[in-house]
Amino acid sequence: MASVLPFANGLFFLVFPYLAMFVFFLGTIMRYRKAPFTYSSFSSQFLENKNHFWGLVPFHYGIVAVLAGHIVAFLIPRGILAWNSKPLRLYVLEVSALIFGLLTLAGLIGAIHRRLTFAKVRAVTTPMDWIVFVLLLAQVGSGIYVAVFHPWGSSWFAAAVAPYLWSLVRLNPDLSFIVMLPLAVRLHIVMAYVLIGVAPFTRLVHILVAPNPYFWRKNQVVRWYRSPREAA
Repeated sequence: MASVLPFANGLFFLVFPYLAMFVFFLGTIMRYRKAPFTYSSFSSQFLENKNHFWGLVPFHYGIVAVLAGHIVAFLIPRGILAWNSKPLRLYVLEVSALIFGLLTLAGLIGAIHRRLTFAKVRAVTTPMDWIVFVLLLAQVGSGIYVAVFHPWGSSWFAAAVAPYLWSLVRLNPDLSFIVMLPLAVRLHIVMAYVLIGVAPFTRLVHILVAPNPYFWRKNQVVRWYRSPREAA
């Protein structure tokens, strides 16, 4: 058993991240060269709009906030630790992160419910879409679990996970930062690598061409044109 753990740690936290990034970049380039017009979320908003709004909008706002928090903690871990040196600021950051995580989960559940209950939307949902939903549900759910049962994540992320990630960037992986982290945290990290690896082959690829004005643009009005004969 003792010999299995180092092998597993090396596989999931040393080999797997590089493999995931290799597949991500290679798959992205190949897809762009062969099918550039598929860089889209393949929106089904035209088929059903009301529940689309209540699912996808909360999900996108939540996930963008959560990802932004992870990126900031990765880029400036010392700044995060300095911010967290004041208990009140630490509480504000932790509660805000949990709220956005719950918002992401609520939107994701709404999107899945919509796919299951509306026949037209379900008809255009592919098996890979369901795989993505399962992966996202597992990732978001595990993130919320970690936030609740292993609190102060912003601090230990900055102190342990960020140095590990930077060691990967420098091509000098140091697993000592994460091998002692709780199992739930390590599973959450591995699931992130899985999502990165499958992204080029799914709707998730649209994050590379994300329409930033989506968050503040005005509602779009769509009118279907039919000839007088068709209307009759």
